[in-house]
Amino acid sequence: MQIWGRRNSVNVQKVLWCLDELSLTYERIDAGMHHGRNDTPDYLALNPNGRIPLLVDGDFSLWESNSILRYLALAKHGEAIYPAAARVRASVDRWLDWSLSTLQPAEHPVFWGLVRTPPEKRDMALLQEKTNAVARLWRLIDAHLDGRAFLEGETFTLADITIGSYARRWFGVEGVDKPSFPQIERWYRTLAERPGFVAHVAPPLT
Repeated sequence: MQIWGRRNSVNVQKVLWCLDELSLTYERIDAGMHHGRNDTPDYLALNPNGRIPLLVDGDFSLWESNSILRYLALAKHGEAIYPAAARVRASVDRWLDWSLSTLQPAEHPVFWGLVRTPPEKRDMALLQEKTNAVARLWRLIDAHLDGRAFLEGETFTLADITIGSYARRWFGVEGVDKPSFPQIERWYRTLAERPGFVAHVAPPLT
């Protein structure tokens, strides 16, 4: 099994974290940004979007990170992190969908502005405004976590992998004012102890 993508991509990180949670063996191949490779004809034949990550599992290829998470859990005996019960699975799925429809679009300009933009080119007033918008989303999660060990109760699931990977960015960006979220901080400390998080999500933001 191969995962194509660079280590500092949040979408690659959550797939690698999932692979570790499932104790799966894989090969990661650098691709994207300065690594290139994702614009070659061979890559585009497998993923016409030219994005990362890309999963290749034998003769099967799959793109879109959250689809990869679901596939790994379904195909590789991952029911513990993607429960089969319809209501629980639907509740997990909503977080995966929400991360792409709502959280990532709001988080993206803050991360790029504070991590991948030189200081002299940053519009700090705009970045604070964007950070405030992201904070409103994290406030929703903080309220949801009240009384829960994880996003969906007492069980660690794909929802925690997905949202937890973005939480690393929330806690990691500096130079803007961010409110304190006690429930998220408690939950995040638990996630930060998991080996897959330590290996793939915890390294410095770049």
